[in-house]
Amino acid sequence: MPALDDIKIVDLTRVVAGPFCAALLADMGADVIKVEHPGKGDQVRGQGVILNGISTYFAQYNRNKRSITIDLYTDDGKAILSDLIRGADVLLENYRPGVLDKMGFDDARLDALNPNLIVGSINGYGSTGPYKDRPSFDFIAQAMSGFMSVSGAADGPPMRAGPPLADLVAGLYTAFGVACALVNRGSGDGGGQHVESSLMGGLVSMLAYMSADYFATGSEPRRTGNDHPVLCPYGLFRAKDGDVAIAPAGEVFLQRFFEVLDLTHLYDDPDFADNDARVRNLVRMNAIIDKKIGQNSVDYWIDTLNAAGVPCGRVQDMDTLFRDPQLLSQDMVLTVDHPGHGPIRMTGFPVKMSETPCELRLPAPELGADTETVLRELGYGAEKIAALRDNGVT
Repeated sequence: MPALDDIKIVDLTRVVAGPFCAALLADMGADVIKVEHPGKGDQVRGQGVILNGISTYFAQYNRNKRSITIDLYTDDGKAILSDLIRGADVLLENYRPGVLDKMGFDDARLDALNPNLIVGSINGYGSTGPYKDRPSFDFIAQAMSGFMSVSGAADGPPMRAGPPLADLVAGLYTAFGVACALVNRGSGDGGGQHVESSLMGGLVSMLAYMSADYFATGSEPRRTGNDHPVLCPYGLFRAKDGDVAIAPAGEVFLQRFFEVLDLTHLYDDPDFADNDARVRNLVRMNAIIDKKIGQNSVDYWIDTLNAAGVPCGRVQDMDTLFRDPQLLSQDMVLTVDHPGHGPIRMTGFPVKMSETPCELRLPAPELGADTETVLRELGYGAEKIAALRDNGVT
């Protein structure tokens, strides 16, 4: 069975970070009940490419979930949420700090409903500090976290990453934290607890050697584009018909690289004899390599350098990427049939587990498709369910 087969999650999240977190847990087998507002639902349902009446963006990050619609501004809606929480293992939310409290579900109330509940919260800046009440999105987090300040060309402006990395990292960290909390609870040493991750904090943790170097020296890291700030040669080099990414990090790889390019004589030149010298003379070093790489095609260099054991790769666009035989062999492209919408392609499972593999069990749900089923599971009768629907609660 999947690793989280017996875990029930109530998912109050919307947009990207929270739904991505919930999807990761759902892929591992958790029963994720996505709570949405009647008639509206998650705004991403209407964003991105709409293919045969469904957002492919929404479909990718809301697979393996069930959808129930509840008006949480009503007393009856809050009563349903209370019933869901009583039987849940995890509650996920990505409101601003304090919003859940104002809805009547503060820590004391949640503990009274379910003392073993794990609450996963995702927000912009964390639940403490002077920025806790500020709204935030991925772009703002990339700017505030220092991430943009070190991304982009050396002579260009700060640059954001193309994918919504702040959202995705925060979702990934929260899923990791929830999984750890479940292990702790299952050990018998712990009960429920609150797990929190923020868009800004998640990206700050990804600054790697840039933050480490700043702490050590006090000097601001500089933007270096596709060049590496501490290794040379390392980056994109221009072949006859396109760019090749080459990363001979370490002397063993560099020796192989120089041998293939017939550049071993550079070790005798004090300007290129060691890595520090090459970094100081990066422009000249890159020009020498570009001249060599420019003599042949991308395919030639991919084959030749890989045969020599030099880390390299082509710069793939989406069309090339999703036909890549390596990617396909790893099942990183999945197709799910959405009843009424047809087949939808999406990215696969990045985590491979030998005994409890991820599964694509359910397509992304239609808005409120599982409301009646979930209410019946909670013990609601047909008359009560009809009254809730007629009153606009569900």
